[in-house]
Amino acid sequence: MIKITFMGAGSTIFARNVLGDCMCTPALRDCEIALYDIDETRLEESEIILSAINKNINDGRSVIKTFLGVENRKEALRGANFVVNAIQVGGYDPCTIIDFEIPKKYGLRQTIADTLGIGGIMRGLRTIPVMKEFADDMEEVCPDAWFLNYTNPMAILTGYMQRYTKIKTVGLCHSVQVCSQYLLKNLDMEDKLEGRKELIAGINHMGWLLEIYDKEGNDLYTEIRKRAAEKNATEKHWDMVRYEYIKHLGYYCTESSEHNAEYNPLFIKSKYPELIEKFNIPLDEYPRRCINQIAGWEKEKENILKNGEVTHKRSSEYASYIMEAIVTDKPFKIGGNVINSGLIDNLPADACVEVPCMVDAMGVNPCHVGKLPPQLAAMNMTNINPQLLTIEAAVTKKKEHVYQAAMLDPHTAAELSIDDIIAMCDELIEAHGEYMKDYK
Repeated sequence: MIKITFMGAGSTIFARNVLGDCMCTPALRDCEIALYDIDETRLEESEIILSAINKNINDGRSVIKTFLGVENRKEALRGANFVVNAIQVGGYDPCTIIDFEIPKKYGLRQTIADTLGIGGIMRGLRTIPVMKEFADDMEEVCPDAWFLNYTNPMAILTGYMQRYTKIKTVGLCHSVQVCSQYLLKNLDMEDKLEGRKELIAGINHMGWLLEIYDKEGNDLYTEIRKRAAEKNATEKHWDMVRYEYIKHLGYYCTESSEHNAEYNPLFIKSKYPELIEKFNIPLDEYPRRCINQIAGWEKEKENILKNGEVTHKRSSEYASYIMEAIVTDKPFKIGGNVINSGLIDNLPADACVEVPCMVDAMGVNPCHVGKLPPQLAAMNMTNINPQLLTIEAAVTKKKEHVYQAAMLDPHTAAELSIDDIIAMCDELIEAHGEYMKDYK
């Protein structure tokens, strides 16, 4: 029997999507599912919802077990074929609040703060030690399992696992498979969706839509560039930053405008506050989402369960398709996060890049892309530098590498002096307490 262990199963909606997908997949539905979390209430809620899905769409084929707390983690992992990771170390309260409020005192504003910027750096530093514990347990009780990482900061965490552990790891994001779909729909080019062909490569949350063709092989970028420029010039909308990328860099990228607004020094600038309104940038967006999600969870839980009638249709999340391809040896293409190793010629070998990968019984097989256009590689490098330094800080536990990661973060460096960056980092390290106690 295939065993799938879900780390962070209290992420109920995401666990429902990924594991519900597995229950919709003939090659996976007769599986053992191990749900692991450190939050008893959320773990119980996930078990209730997934058990209802298992009964309603899978005739109860899957065997679902729960494992609560660090003391039961090794048993949750024992014998697993696949481990899905969706943890959030420190949660919204206190850690996300800290990651937003302390930088704000220094004049540093953020939108999401889970991937880059000082918030992404801190999230990475407090998550890597937990990932190391997972890897140590896996090397003992399921050394051949595939670790499917969904937790952000994706490039930092996945890059750490691939460079410093023996665990077979691929990082997965939601944005690759919906990138061109959203773009074409929002530019009123929905007639070009069916049969389109595309190439996406770069880094997580800044992968580039390098090529896109309709089903007849016609290049769609000329029309995309024209319509994107017109839309940004004539209306306010939710994707203005990425359309500005198209205008000045020539290409669209995978993750949303609210994310990308904080990945560079160009849009959130205290000296030019009018840019926030001009490009419709939602400052403090992630805390708002967290507050709304927490406030609305009980009602949402009731809606999901629908008196036990909850059902599920297979989503576009990659996890179940990867598992299916490995189990059945039927190839499937994904956009995966892997160590570069010459896949993108003009990015560093140690960088974690997002490239097309073919998956089959031999696992995840990345494809060589070649060189990115130089302006795109340059944009990626501004993000790769703090990513690599954050991993270095996590491995060495040296504060100087934390400072350096923040100093080389494009948004942080554009807003703060070196002295303020160091003071802010020290305050964040102290505020995160036990999570950061080893940094000297």
